[in-house]
Amino acid sequence: MHVYIDFLGRQLPAYGLLITTGGLLANLLAFLFRKKLKIDIDNLILLEAYMLIGALVGSKALYLITAAPYIEWNRIFEPSYLMMLMQGGFVFYGGLFGGLAMIFLAGKIHKVDAVYYIKKVIFLCPFAHAFGRLGCFMAGCCYGIPYHGPGAVVFPENSFAVPGVELFPVQLLEAGTLLVISLIIGIATLHFASDYTIELYLILYGIDRFLLEFLRYDSGRGIYGPFSTSQWISLVAVVVAIIVMIIRKRKKQKSEEMG
Repeated sequence: MHVYIDFLGRQLPAYGLLITTGGLLANLLAFLFRKKLKIDIDNLILLEAYMLIGALVGSKALYLITAAPYIEWNRIFEPSYLMMLMQGGFVFYGGLFGGLAMIFLAGKIHKVDAVYYIKKVIFLCPFAHAFGRLGCFMAGCCYGIPYHGPGAVVFPENSFAVPGVELFPVQLLEAGTLLVISLIIGIATLHFASDYTIELYLILYGIDRFLLEFLRYDSGRGIYGPFSTSQWISLVAVVVAIIVMIIRKRKKQKSEEMG
């Protein structure tokens, strides 16, 4: 685990490097499957540009909200402290919904069917996200509970995790489950032409995130009652996705009966 990776004499942030790698590989897969997915790469890049802005703003905004009790607000105008806040701390759900909002906005502005593109490429979201979790492991953020069983990891002094203590490798477990989710939705998209890929993603990731949060030990996640912020969002996302799927299926059945 290293916060920075030495590359050609330069120190590169491991977290950012792995996120960038995941994004590039996801785009490569989209390009390779473009005919099967029936998507226009130019439109995809356009929507992705908007998405990145929304994801960055949304993930940082939700982090500031959940971590508000831990932030030294009297130091907020100190350049060094403000820079530290801006460089670290991103919440995935904030990025997800912020990114989706910007994709819909881009679709409206540029007359592109945003929903169609989301349905076709959403399986690449957990794929890229998996690399982000590997970045978390390298940096030591989003670390797991104290654990002394098989696979326990000990982070060094310069990481964001509690150093010198055996912890559960929750980042690696989530990276693995995200790849499985990506594979499931990818099969549903490419081989079965499923029209419910968005709902499937929200259900699978919502359940995955809800359960894995019990294995998290990092502070500043926001705990409200028995659950963390992400667990509450996961519950809402799963319930809403199931309701939407049921409503859509009923409408489709009625349309077929009348048709």
